[in-house]
This record gives sequence, structure tokens and C-alpha cells, in this order.
Amino acid sequence: MPVFEPEGLLILDKPAGITSHDCVGAMRRLFGTRKVGHTGTLAPMATGGLPILFGRAAKAAEFLVSEDKHYAAVLRLGLTTDTEDVTGETLTTSDQIPDEEAVQAVLARFVGEIMQVPPMYSALKQNGRKLCDLAREGITVEREARPITVFSLVGTKLSDTDYTLDVRCSKGTYIRTLCADIGAALGCGGAMAALRRVGTGAFDIDKAYTIEALEAMTKEERYALLLPTEALFSDCRAVTLPPFFERLADNGQPIWVHKLKNKPEGLSSGEYLRICGEEKGFFALGQVQSALYDNGEERLCIKPVKKFVL
Repeated sequence: MPVFEPEGLLILDKPAGITSHDCVGAMRRLFGTRKVGHTGTLAPMATGGLPILFGRAAKAAEFLVSEDKHYAAVLRLGLTTDTEDVTGETLTTSDQIPDEEAVQAVLARFVGEIMQVPPMYSALKQNGRKLCDLAREGITVEREARPITVFSLVGTKLSDTDYTLDVRCSKGTYIRTLCADIGAALGCGGAMAALRRVGTGAFDIDKAYTIEALEAMTKEERYALLLPTEALFSDCRAVTLPPFFERLADNGQPIWVHKLKNKPEGLSSGEYLRICGEEKGFFALGQVQSALYDNGEERLCIKPVKKFVL
């Protein structure tokens, strides 16, 4: 009798105090499978939405093209630490805290595309080693600033030193570094005091489940919660292929766009598409590419890049 393997997506409401890898371990235990991954690492102190991928969906992370994030954080002014959050060792303190008007003026400067240097306490790798592992050994290495986008940043005063931050940003943004950079711009220093991810891509925290809630369910109830793999690519347009072209795409062959009667308008090279069949629905992720046609003319084709339904 074949063994059922869970496949799809679950948004986990990660608790504080454990790593994202610990969450994967818990999901492997609860769903009875080794084929589990995640996308969008959260630090141990952080809580909130962590997308968990099961089965072939676990191979989708590298293709996720819309991973904008929404965070609720607490910025603490007058403090700097080696980890850029309140769990680290204190480096400096200051009681010269600017007033709310000055804080709001500085916050406005961090909206839009900005350059950010990734923190040493992060999962990024350099020469095969995680920066956080180097940092724990007392090693600091040069990191290049990277462009990120802060779509919106709203600060609300909690006390003289603490502000809540509602942040909508692009993937790759480090909120702890944002807090440290805001504190530096104010001249008093700053560190992240709390962090909760309330949205990732198209998925809000109200669609998330806690480990405790999952533990209280039967295996069948847990399986029923899994969203289809296609949900990962909800921001990608879909193209539905007739049977002949479906078979070609199913075998990894490119599909010439000009030969399709029903296709999305305004396709551009580099765009990802959900490839669907008339009968079986979504089965692969494709990318629009420019290539030479038989007559030597450059035309657009849809190249399957990853199959999710065998």
C-alpha cells in the first residue's frame, strides 16, 4: 500500500525562543515526513509567519518571486548591542533621546530604496560559513551593502525610548539592522526589542497555525490544512495549455508564445508563469525567455523550469 506523502504549504506561527530549523524539525515529526523546508528565516527571538514547504513544494523556495514582508517591531532607542537587538551584549547606552518629532523625521528618511549592510548575526554565508557562526567566534568580516526597499514605515511612540514600527519591505531586509541604522541616524543608538512577522507574500498571520494547535489535531486534520503548491505562485499569471502543448511542456520543451491562441497579454522576458493543463490544472512553473525561432527571428517562448505535478 503506497505511503501518502504530504505536499503543499503551511504558514506556521513561529514561537519565540526556537530557530526556523527547529520549526522544520517539529513539522517533520507532526507530518511524518523528511521532505520539509522553509522560506524566509526568522531569528530565534522573532515570532510570526514562517512558510513551511512540504514534498515537492520544498523545491519551490528558489523560485519565489514575490516575498515582500510585513513586520511589527519595537525599536528601543539609547542602546546598541553586538547583535543589533536586545538579546546581545550592550555596546553603548545613551540618555540623550530625541523627541518624537525628530524620530518621525528620521523614520521618513528610511522609506524607499535604501542600502543596507547585512548584520554579522545572520544566516548569510561567506566562504561557506554562516556570518553568525563567525560572529560567535569573535570574527567580524566586511559585508557589502545591498539595496532593499522599505515600502512603508510607521512609528508609534510607546515611551521615551520605545517605538512600535509597522514595516512593509522587500525580501532580504533585516529589521534589526533597520533599527540600528535609525538609532545611528538619531545619534543615540538603537536596537530591536521585539519582532513579529505579520505577513509574507500573499499570506497574512491570520492564516497561520501554532505548533500547539497542530499538535492537538489528528494527522488527517493537519494534512487538510495544507495549501496547494500553486498558492506559492499566486502572484504569477497563469497560462493554460491545450493538450498538445501541455505534453510538450510536461516533457520540458519550450512553448512558443506566438503559437498559443489564449495567452496572457504583454508577456516580457524573465517573467514567471504558472503552467496549467486544460484537464490537470497547475503542474509546473515556467519562465518567459527570448530565443531564436526556426527562421532566425528572435521570439518569446515559455520554458518550464520546475515541475510540481509528476
